[in-house]
Amino acid sequence: MTTRYPKSGKGTRWTNIELKSISADWKGDTLSDSAGLFGEVRVALNGQVSIRFKYSFRWQGKASWFACGTYPKESIAAIRKQRDQAQAWLGEGLDPRLQKQVEKIEAADEQKKIIATQRAEATANKDFKELYEHWLAEGVSRKDGNTALMRVFTKDVIPLIGKIPVKDLTAKHLMDIYRTILKRGTETKPRERSVIALAADIRQLFNWAEQRQPWRALLIDGNPAALANENILISDNYTDERDRVLSEDELFKLNKIFQHETAAFQQADNKRSALKPFNPIYQCAIWICLGTLSRIGELSLARWEHIDFANRIWFIPKENVKSTRGKKQDHYVHLSDFVLQHFLQLCTLTGKSLWCFPSSRSDVHIGTNVISKAIGDRQIKFKDRSKTLDGRRNDNTLVVGNEAWTPHDLRRTGATMMQALHVDMNIIDRCQNHVLQGSKVRRHYLKFEYVEEKKAAWDILGQKLQEILKNS
Repeated sequence: MTTRYPKSGKGTRWTNIELKSISADWKGDTLSDSAGLFGEVRVALNGQVSIRFKYSFRWQGKASWFACGTYPKESIAAIRKQRDQAQAWLGEGLDPRLQKQVEKIEAADEQKKIIATQRAEATANKDFKELYEHWLAEGVSRKDGNTALMRVFTKDVIPLIGKIPVKDLTAKHLMDIYRTILKRGTETKPRERSVIALAADIRQLFNWAEQRQPWRALLIDGNPAALANENILISDNYTDERDRVLSEDELFKLNKIFQHETAAFQQADNKRSALKPFNPIYQCAIWICLGTLSRIGELSLARWEHIDFANRIWFIPKENVKSTRGKKQDHYVHLSDFVLQHFLQLCTLTGKSLWCFPSSRSDVHIGTNVISKAIGDRQIKFKDRSKTLDGRRNDNTLVVGNEAWTPHDLRRTGATMMQALHVDMNIIDRCQNHVLQGSKVRRHYLKFEYVEEKKAAWDILGQKLQEILKNS
């Protein structure tokens, strides 16, 4: 291997032009710069030339080397500056190699401090949207996949406080959200129910956050949801429970609507442009819910294998029942003449599917809120909608009174009719599959099912409904 010197001679410095012109043929040669600085020529597999420079010095009587950098990754000026620093350390009686390690450690420590500070600042400034997304992913799981929850927060909460750091959130921020929602309400479409439901969800979110880091540390000044009292914004005459019960006249009118819509469509010359009647499958669901006191979600999940026409029984497995976890129970519903009639009609429409209410894909059931949405879309005068919904009906064809009605109101209506027909309240509760109230011991040991009493109750309700609708 050869030691090479600049063109200007031994003891002088290499110029940038000279260094750039070094070829791969010099691989392994040593370049002598000045003041103890030497470079080793290296050639990469791709033919690229680099020069690793080292400073030669003696330490405690032994020849030693101090790495100064590699050209052209570092400039020759920067490399010489490293050599000068090594010489300065030697002048102070310090080993340049150890000092460089110390500098690296100090630089790493400083970098760690900077990173830690940046992380602390980022944590301290985490905003509500980050908290909401964390809660949504790990803290809440609703039956609808959190769809309704996300819709409300996306519309009413995130736009107002999403970017506010959690540590800066106050009860006033939440109260302002509730006031904004209430302002959208009208005399016929109040928003108190929406505010109360949202406030409960926000309290759940913050209660969850209080138990977990980093959110717990950010709420050191208090839980804003615990301090926000939405009740002071709610009118005194508000009731948090729906009490809608359809009258006999309203049920009669509803049946008339179905009949008139169907007749008009059948008589239309151009059925493509004619207004389609309410889905006959959903019509069956309405009358079945009313005649069985069942929930629309439970009915939406029904399979034809659950329907025993011979013995007139609809079996609702506990996994389909809406109830508190651990308290769900199977339910057997007797099919009165009225309900049997509508199940038979439904079977002619969907009997080829596994599901009583199949989706358009046929291999799965419809969503548990599909029928409720369809009914609501035909009562938009009671809805708080700023614009029409694409691909959905937006009319008032199913309005039958001065207040909106829902499938769950049918469950209440049927129960109220049973009560008016002098059915025992305990039997009505059992027809609705309410969990037996009282101690766990009672629920565990009192297993009499009142089968005949429930059958009689469903039959008397069915007879009443047939009487109401027979002349429509």
